[in-house]
Amino acid sequence: MEREAYVELNGRRQRYLEAGSGWPLVLLHAFPLNADLWRPQLERVPRGWRFLAPDLRGFGRGILPTSRMSIADMADDISAFLDVLEIENAVIAGLSMGGYVLMQLYRTAPDRFTAMILANTKASADTPDARAAREQMAGLVRREGPPAVAEQMLPKLLGVTSQRARPYLEPLVRRLIESNTAEGIDAAIHAIKDRPDSMATLARSAVPALVITSEEDAIIPISESEDMQRTIPRSVLVVLPAAGHLSSLEVPDDFSEALGNFLRSNL
Repeated sequence: MEREAYVELNGRRQRYLEAGSGWPLVLLHAFPLNADLWRPQLERVPRGWRFLAPDLRGFGRGILPTSRMSIADMADDISAFLDVLEIENAVIAGLSMGGYVLMQLYRTAPDRFTAMILANTKASADTPDARAAREQMAGLVRREGPPAVAEQMLPKLLGVTSQRARPYLEPLVRRLIESNTAEGIDAAIHAIKDRPDSMATLARSAVPALVITSEEDAIIPISESEDMQRTIPRSVLVVLPAAGHLSSLEVPDDFSEALGNFLRSNL
């Protein structure tokens, strides 16, 4: 059964969701959502596994952002989260922004990983055009708040199949985005914009890795996932059909099947 809990990190409160018991798998969510993105996986925990999904800094009802924060700050939060729960190492998964945090954590603390899952994310840094687009979004959220971000991002977050055949997803994703603060979204935009390239970090990876992408991802093309899979020494690539950028939410059975197959084969 899924549980909601809180921990104190350096005097700040962080929410997380948890289900199952056994070896830990930490799930890091996408921008601009929160840990609730992972509820479908928390409902499908394989026997012998403990899934934990924390809110990243500035999202959900967790840690408030500083006026400026970095992906490194978010990664440090996850390391502290593991310390508080007395988890020495774990499988760590990240979708989109969660993948950026994962790669930063692996850069600084590779011993915390027994395996990694990189879903609908990329290792390359932002191009100048992408950085400019993020600045425009930061201005939008400061002027008009999270609802304006939801309106702009929803057509890109959900694949065309989801938009046509899964009408329940649009209000769900909108609600998750609008549950966050403008300050948290703004701080995360700048953290993502300034993140480093992580391809060299992945090339040094010594743990099994699953790279997941989707046929209808309009934000990160499949080629980015293919590049990561070729770079990571011990990795496999899974391409999910009929899903966009939020693959774990759009096709939860397919995503969980890929995740379960990877865990059974490598751990």
